[in-house]
Amino acid sequence: MKDLLFKRKGRFFLYFIACFFPVVSDLLQTYIFSKLFDAIAKLDPKYFFQVSLMAGAYVIIGALLYITSRLLRISYMRDTILDVRIAAFSKIMAYSYQQFSQKSKDTYLSNLINDINNFENNFFINLLNFIFRIGMYLGSLIIMLIIDYRLASAMVVFSFITFFLIRAFEKKTVALQKQVSKTNEDFTLNIGNTFNGLEILKLNNMDHKFLAKSFEAINKVEQSKYRFRFFGDSQRNLTQGIAGASTVAVLLYLIYQTKFGLQYDQLMMLLMLSGNMVFALPDIFPRLNIIKSSKEIYDKITATETHTNPNNRPHDFKFQKELKVSNLSFAYDDKDLFHNVSFTIEKGKKYLLKGASGVGKSTLIKLLSQTYPNYEGSISLDGIDLKTIKDKSFASKVAYIYQEVFLFEDSIKNNITLFKELDQKTIDEAIIKSGLQEFIQSRKQGLNEKLSENGKNLSGGERQRLSIARAIAKKAEILFVDEGTSAVNEELGKAIEQTFLNLDNTVIAISHRFYPGVTNQYDYVLEIKEGKIRTFTGKDYFAEEAAYV
Repeated sequence: MKDLLFKRKGRFFLYFIACFFPVVSDLLQTYIFSKLFDAIAKLDPKYFFQVSLMAGAYVIIGALLYITSRLLRISYMRDTILDVRIAAFSKIMAYSYQQFSQKSKDTYLSNLINDINNFENNFFINLLNFIFRIGMYLGSLIIMLIIDYRLASAMVVFSFITFFLIRAFEKKTVALQKQVSKTNEDFTLNIGNTFNGLEILKLNNMDHKFLAKSFEAINKVEQSKYRFRFFGDSQRNLTQGIAGASTVAVLLYLIYQTKFGLQYDQLMMLLMLSGNMVFALPDIFPRLNIIKSSKEIYDKITATETHTNPNNRPHDFKFQKELKVSNLSFAYDDKDLFHNVSFTIEKGKKYLLKGASGVGKSTLIKLLSQTYPNYEGSISLDGIDLKTIKDKSFASKVAYIYQEVFLFEDSIKNNITLFKELDQKTIDEAIIKSGLQEFIQSRKQGLNEKLSENGKNLSGGERQRLSIARAIAKKAEILFVDEGTSAVNEELGKAIEQTFLNLDNTVIAISHRFYPGVTNQYDYVLEIKEGKIRTFTGKDYFAEEAAYV
C-alpha cells in the first residue's frame, strides 16, 4: 500500500502535515485553558482580560487551522480512493475470460462496492486519527519533559504497557475485518441470485423461502460488522479504563507537587497534557490495527494474483478440421461429471448436447471453451492442445449465446459490432443471416436506433437474433449455444434454432426443446449419461427417440 500512498508524494506530505494542524490547535487550547485557570485562581482582572484576548485569538487561529487542514487532506483522499477503485476494476478487467469465470459476478461487484466503501470509511478516518493521536502524544510528552521529566517518564512506561496490551488484539482485528468482507460477498451473491431468478420464484410461490434466506444473509453481514465494531470498541474501552485510573493517579501526584511550588497553571497544563497522552493511547493502537486490516482489504481487491498468463501460450487459434476430446475426466465440487470420455467435433457441423438436468452439459461447454482448464486427458484443435492456444486468439474465434442476452444502452449497430469498426458488408451479412432485416427496417433510425437499458424495449426473439448477429459479425468459427431458445415462444424458438442450423459456423448447442422438422436437422447428438458421452447422428438419435415414443 506504500505505492498507493506515495504515488503523489508531495500531496501525501501535505496530507501528513495537515493531520498535525489539529495537534497544534489542541496544544494551544491546553495552554489557553491552563492560563484561564491560573487567571481565575489569581483573581487579577487585568491578567484575566489579557488571557481572554488570547482565547479570542485562539478561536480564530483554531478555525483557520481546521479549514486549512481539511482542504489539504480532502483532495488527496478523493484522488487516492479513485486510484483504489481504478486498481480494483483494472484487476478484474485484466482477467482472461477463463479466470473471470472462476468467481460469480456478484463477488466482483461486492469487491468494487462493499470492500472499497469499507476501505474508504475505515482507512482514512483511522489514519487521520492515528497521526493526530501520535502528534498529540509526542507534543504533550515534549512539553511534559520540560516541565516535569519524572511524570513524563512515568507516562512513557505506561505507554509501553498499553502497547503490549493492545498488540494482543491485532490478529483478531484483521481476521474480523476479513470476515466482514467475506459476508458482504456472500450477501451480494445471494441477493444477485434472488433478483436474477425472482420471476421463477414468484411464479412457483417460492419467494418466501428466498426471503428468509436473504434475511439470514443480511443477519450474517450485520453480525460480522457488529463483532468487528464491538471488538474495536472493547479495545478502546479497556485502555480508556486504564487511562482513567492513571489520570486519577496523575492528579494526586500533581496536588502533592503543589507543596513544592508547582504553580496552578502548570498543574492544569500537566494534568491536561497527561490526559492527552493517556487518552491518545486507547485510540492509537486500535486504529493501527484497523489500518492494518484495511491494508488486507486493499491487497485483496487490488493485488495481482498469480496466474499462468494465457497469452504466453505459443499457438494461435486455427480450426480447419476437428476439435478432438480424448480420455477426458473432470470433477466439479467433488462430483465426478466425466470419466474417460472421447469424441470429435467436426468443423462446420452442428452438435446438440442432450442429457438429464445436472449431468454436465453446461460444464462440457465450459471445458471446450477453455473456461475450466483443470481436467485430465486432452482437448485439441487440429492436433494442437487447447491449453497451448492463446486466450485472445481463441476468444476472437468463438462466440457464446445464452438464454439471457446482455445488450448495451447504445445503438443497434454498436450492439452488433460491440463497438468495433467493421465494414458495412460484414454488418449486412450478420443482419441477413441472423434474420434481423425486418426488425432493422421497422426502426425509424435503422441501425442507429438506440436501445433502452439492456434492451428492455426488445422482444426475446429480437434479443437472441442480435446475439446471433454479434457472433456472425465477429466471424466466430465456433458458436456455443446454451438454451438459446428457452426464453421465447415455440414459434420464435423454432425460427431461431433454424437460424443456428443454417449458419456455416460450427455449432455446439444445449436445448431441452424439440422442434419437429428443425431439431432433427442437427448433424450429431452428444448424449451425456452417467459420466459418459455417446455420439449419434441426428438422424439415428431422433429416429430412435421417435420409435421409443
